[in-house]
Amino acid sequence: MLNENETNVLKYVRELAETKIKPRAREIDEKMEVPEDIIQAMRDMGLFASYIPEKYGGYGLSFPFLVNVIETISEACPSTALVLDGALTLFAEPLIMFGSEELNKKYLTEIAKGAVGGLAITEPGSGSDAASISTRAEKCEGGYKITGTKTFISNGRIAKFFVMDASTDKSKGYKGITTFVVDGNAPGLEISRDIHKMGIRGSSTVELNFHEVFVPESNIVGEYNKGFSVIMDTLDAGRIGIAAQALGIARSAFHEALEYINTRKQFNKKIIDFQGIQFMIAEMESRIKASDLLIREAAEKWQNHEDTVELSSIAKMYASDTAVYVAERSLQLFGGYGYTTDFNAERHMRDAKITQIYEGTNEIQKIIISREIMKNL
Repeated sequence: MLNENETNVLKYVRELAETKIKPRAREIDEKMEVPEDIIQAMRDMGLFASYIPEKYGGYGLSFPFLVNVIETISEACPSTALVLDGALTLFAEPLIMFGSEELNKKYLTEIAKGAVGGLAITEPGSGSDAASISTRAEKCEGGYKITGTKTFISNGRIAKFFVMDASTDKSKGYKGITTFVVDGNAPGLEISRDIHKMGIRGSSTVELNFHEVFVPESNIVGEYNKGFSVIMDTLDAGRIGIAAQALGIARSAFHEALEYINTRKQFNKKIIDFQGIQFMIAEMESRIKASDLLIREAAEKWQNHEDTVELSSIAKMYASDTAVYVAERSLQLFGGYGYTTDFNAERHMRDAKITQIYEGTNEIQKIIISREIMKNL
């Protein structure tokens, strides 16, 4: 549940989304970037500071509030929401959970001021199997030198720093992984290519090459050789954020389709008056509301430091499947126009698909869910 202050702030977020972000969503998609003035507007509203603890310059608002913000902005433009989501659930959250006081003062204060962060864990040969990374960190005087490649990195060109993992003891497998914070301008760190995508095209997605990038020992997140658990816990929070993004996409697609079929006529009556169409919209609405309930419960449990492994995976899987289901059927309701850029239906369909893939594919979510079920047998 949001408190009164959070509820009031969310009203301003909705206004920002409706008046400043949504009208430019098509432009963001076509130009493949989120304009700096929109990112600055989110800074000015204090959204980057919202979830950061007060002692690091933030407002200390709740995780459910953050999830509501991600959903609200995603309804207007999911690429824009990913800028904030990446900075807070994927960069800031692991530091909040595991970072030292020194590390948090150094980086969380910058996020609170509006700096963008990112998470770099996926590799060309290591996606769902996060423990099989080949990027390595070798001990040197004062810290480590990191060598390897990370790919599909969201916020790649606009992030000032990244949480990333590397193998520090290959012989130990996932028990030999350590998590670090790396500055985006560190010598030896380079963007090797921009990755062009089907959807969420406004989000900067890149491949990063690490060439003996020096990272001080103080930049370890959590403990040496215990980085795998840091990443797994981070993904639990991230999956709730992606579920909220998916829900925002589904809501936008659904509402626009409803508006269209309530005015468009065929055979001398509104499309919405056909019973087959009514069955379709009833199914979409039911899935959207079920997704909403799952996400709210998962966010509340995360806020209360309860075990959310199973629930975050269920929420992410169900909400992302809902986004694809709703976006596809909403496009169908527009008929031929849905397949054109005259309306947003085709963009919603393109944006929705990635939510079934990143933060762990939905097939991986099913494995996680089943494992959690079997623990209790």
